[in-house]
This record gives sequence, structure tokens and C-alpha cells, in this order.
Amino acid sequence: MTKPTRIDPSDLLAVGDLLSDEERLIRDTVRRFTEERIRPHIGDWFERGVFPARELAPELGALGVLGMHLDGYGCAGADAVAYGVACMELEAADSGLRSFVSVQGSLAMRSIHAFGSEEQKQRWLPGMAAGELIGCFGLTEPDFGSDPANMRTRAVRKGGEAGDWVLSGSKMWITNGSIADVAVVWAQTEEGVRGFLVERGTRGLTATDVHGKLSLRASVTSELAFDDVVLPADAVLPGVVGLRGPLSSLNEARYGILWGTVGAARDCYTAALDYAKSRIQFDRPIAGFQLTQQKLVEMMLEVEKAYLVALRIGRLKEEGAARPPHVSFGKLNNVRAALEIARSARTVLGANGITTEYPVLRHANNLESVLTYEGTSEIHTLVLGEAITGESAYR
Repeated sequence: MTKPTRIDPSDLLAVGDLLSDEERLIRDTVRRFTEERIRPHIGDWFERGVFPARELAPELGALGVLGMHLDGYGCAGADAVAYGVACMELEAADSGLRSFVSVQGSLAMRSIHAFGSEEQKQRWLPGMAAGELIGCFGLTEPDFGSDPANMRTRAVRKGGEAGDWVLSGSKMWITNGSIADVAVVWAQTEEGVRGFLVERGTRGLTATDVHGKLSLRASVTSELAFDDVVLPADAVLPGVVGLRGPLSSLNEARYGILWGTVGAARDCYTAALDYAKSRIQFDRPIAGFQLTQQKLVEMMLEVEKAYLVALRIGRLKEEGAARPPHVSFGKLNNVRAALEIARSARTVLGANGITTEYPVLRHANNLESVLTYEGTSEIHTLVLGEAITGESAYR
């Protein structure tokens, strides 16, 4: 007779038992890194609005999480679920940390890996995998977020096919923008949307950080401006023309998000659970009151369901069967669930829940950004609506 499974309040359904040994090792290794390196400082970083990216990048490179789902060029070539559980543990510490890793690996590195020349791959990917070089991804503009097809940033070729390009325009809400060694910038050309590699220090490139953020404070967010930036002919990514390029990389980043938000949700739930078991009111822990137990149970249910959704999409991805609507399902559902969990957890902690001593309101604030970036909840709703009806409601 099988022995009953030990009840783990942080994973009541033992979803973690469905992971392979290697996936559990990656999960535990990343969790240990965040416990030792990130959690002691993240509240202070968030409060001060700083993120020590240059200091952390080599450590994340040594951990093996930068571009870990890519093959070759110093990348680990991990499977989809292994990458997912890494994102889960990174975002359990802070969304800004997971965002840094996602932008580096799923957006900047993945674009070069999928669409770059061999020379571009050799030039950038090994250093980015090691955390020696930092990348960013420029698609969103001040006036065009959900509608990138109408972007205003343009690149014009001078002197025929072998001539230089001149890049003009701007990009907004760019994670890592002011610290990046290379920016993957998408622009309109006569041929269609093309990707360009713009190196740090290029004349005409200006990066200005966004200040006054109430969300993702432990993250570098910038505006990039291109004032007739002259780029050599070999700065263009040769492997793609059209929005398929940037949107396919965005789908990779969204996949990391649907896992990452499980970590943020779990962290809020376990913080509320631990607090409820130790907080004494009316001569007993508040965990003993029915209303508090209802909140905790609802949180636990949603964490486990989100975990199962992420795992199912991960396995589909490994089989080559995951499609954009699957990723939209996970992003829409899991971010929504994580936000509700964070808000409910804050009520369990009472006034203590609004301080940086506890992670809950920091996660809640961060998740407001996660709800919007890499596709708003409205856009993912319409993606799913088209998937189930066959009718597009975009236009």
C-alpha cells in the first residue's frame, strides 16, 4: 500500500513531485541563490529604487539562468519546464529579478540566437550568457504598445544594399535600457519590420531612466532615443522580416512570466500563512479563525491551479505543441490569480503588510506591471477569444 503523501502547505498537491530530478535540482539551486543573495536586500533595493544589475549579472551567469533555454554559445540548453521553475524561483524573490533574466535571455539573446548571423551570435551570446554583457529589447514606443505594427521608429538604408542604416525614433519602458551593452531594436524599413543591434555608446543613442515608479522599483526601466543613429550594414538581424521576429521572442518572455507569477503568488501565500500562525489576537493565532482560514485556503487553491497550468503548458512546449493561445492562457490566468492572492495576503498581514519587511505589497505593486507588459490582459483575452471563436476582434 502506498504511504500517504506528506502534506506540504506550500504545495499541497505535491505538484513538485511531477518534476524530474534535474528540474527539482534547478528549482532548489535557484531558490537557494535567491535566499542567500537577493532576499536579504530586495526590500531595500525596492525602497531605494535601485537594482545592482552589473554586480548580479555575472552571478546569474554563473548560476546558468541567462539564456538557459537556448542551445550553444555558452547557454545551458535546458528544457522548457526547467527554465520555467527557474523563473518561478526568481520571481518569488522579486519580479524585477525575473524581468532582468527574461529580457536578457528570452528577448535580447533569443532574438540574436534565432535571427542573428553567426558572427552576431559569436560576438554577443557567450558574453551575455556569462553575464559579462547586458542586453535589452526595444519594441514598445511611447504611443504604440499593443499595436507595434504602427511603430514610428524607422531605419533607412543609405548607399544601396551594402550601405549603412540610419535609425530614428524612440522606444519606451525598456528594461535594462540604460545599462545595456547592446539593444535589440525593432524598426520599420522599406522591407518591413527589421531588428537592429545597437551597441552602447553609439553616437545619437540616448538612454534616460524612468523615475517615480511605484512598481518594479528594483528594476532599470528606460526610454531609448535614436537621433539619426548610423549603423553598419551588418547591424541588422538577417534572419527575419516582419513582426514575427519580435512577437516570437515576446512569446518566449510571456512563457517565463506565466511561471514567474506562480512564484510571486506562492511567496505571498506562504508569507500570509506564516504570519497568521504566529500573530496572536484574542488569545490565539489568527490562523485559528474561520475567515482567515478561508483566505488562506483560497490562496492555496489558486497557487496550485496556477502551478498546474504552468506545468501543463511547459510540457506542451517541450513536445513542440504549445501555441501562442496556450501561453496567453497561462499569462492571463496566472497573473490575475497572483494579483488576487497578493491583495488577499496583504489583508492577513494587516498594517504590517504595507512595509518592505514583508514581501506582499512589493509583489502586489510589481504584479500591476506584470499584468500590463508582454501583452496586456485585454490583448490576451482577445487572443483567446479568437482561438475559441475563430473571429478576430482586434480591428
